[in-house]
Amino acid sequence: MVVDLRKHGASADGAREDGGREGGGREPAVPPLLAVTAAWSWRLIAIGVVGYFLVQLMATLSVVVLSCAIALFLCALLRPLTARLERHGLPPLAATWVTLLFALTVLGGIGTYVGVQANAEFPKLASEVQVTAREMQHWLETGPLHIEHSQIENSLNEAVKYLEDRRGKLASTALQAGTLTAEVLAAAVFVLFVTFFLLKDGARIWAWTIGGTGRHRARVDRAGRAAWETLSQYVHGTVLVAAIHAVVLAIVLAVLGVPLVAPLAVVIFIGSFIPIVGILVGGALAVAVTFGAQGGTAALIFLGVLIVEHQLESHLLQPLVVGRWVRLHPLAIIIAITVGGVLGGIPGAAGAVPLVAVVYRAWPALRGTDRDTPAEDPAAPPPDRDHPVTES
Repeated sequence: MVVDLRKHGASADGAREDGGREGGGREPAVPPLLAVTAAWSWRLIAIGVVGYFLVQLMATLSVVVLSCAIALFLCALLRPLTARLERHGLPPLAATWVTLLFALTVLGGIGTYVGVQANAEFPKLASEVQVTAREMQHWLETGPLHIEHSQIENSLNEAVKYLEDRRGKLASTALQAGTLTAEVLAAAVFVLFVTFFLLKDGARIWAWTIGGTGRHRARVDRAGRAAWETLSQYVHGTVLVAAIHAVVLAIVLAVLGVPLVAPLAVVIFIGSFIPIVGILVGGALAVAVTFGAQGGTAALIFLGVLIVEHQLESHLLQPLVVGRWVRLHPLAIIIAITVGGVLGGIPGAAGAVPLVAVVYRAWPALRGTDRDTPAEDPAAPPPDRDHPVTES
């Protein structure tokens, strides 16, 4: 005789369930909201644990991660030139070498000009600072404060004594600076190598990266292209805004007769890539040099121009040049910069906005929705014959 186990099990379960109802021993059902919350909670905990270990790994390999990030930004900046050279018939290797040599020539020329100007005008700046210091001392003694000459001398002597007492610490700091310089040079060489291979073999590296995604390959490819287009446009827009910012302030410094215009313009240009902190440090240095060279009136004039120009940049240039590609609310940008600064310091703050923008633009393509991706499709890389892209 064949026994239907499913029916037998069902009848047994029904008997136990009836017995439970009669005995009042049935446990109350979990509310659906609590069940969903618990399910999401343990998933978020798992994601948080994985994220924590990833952050710790990135902190341990901070030099490698930061170097690769800089190389990625440089590749986004230089890739259009390499692609144009390839379209004109140059092989990828030759186009990459020409691009890198051009970039190194431009950087070397700017560095040489800045070094020559700094060497020529630094003595002039030192003499002007001495004159400004004497004028300030005279104003402190004869002005409304009426500070006695002996008090000023005592303050200067205490400052000199403070530096002498910490001469050993200053020497140790100089040694640490030398070690840091060696690490920066090593990182620069690493950045150069990574940039070279990204420019030359970027398409093949990307095809290899998404090779294991299987039937989701086409979707991941669309998301990657959207992310790359956003990053490229962000980098180009930011470079353009930083260049305008540096040129305008350099013209103001030249009109005011401030020395070291080129070094200050370079500092302001580099500082424009670091949100909030960069403009504060670069602007404060320029104001201090202006004050030391031309006095308080010129420093106030430059400070006023700096504030007005920064407001125009934030509310006009950034939305027009960068904002239409990033498409992030100002509150989201501020939160991203703050979180990035807390987690990664200045490098984290500098990379937070492009990272959030890339994720924001790539996520719809990754999910396969019909939401807009970048306005212009990126140039298609050379076809990968080994891994053809097929729609899922």
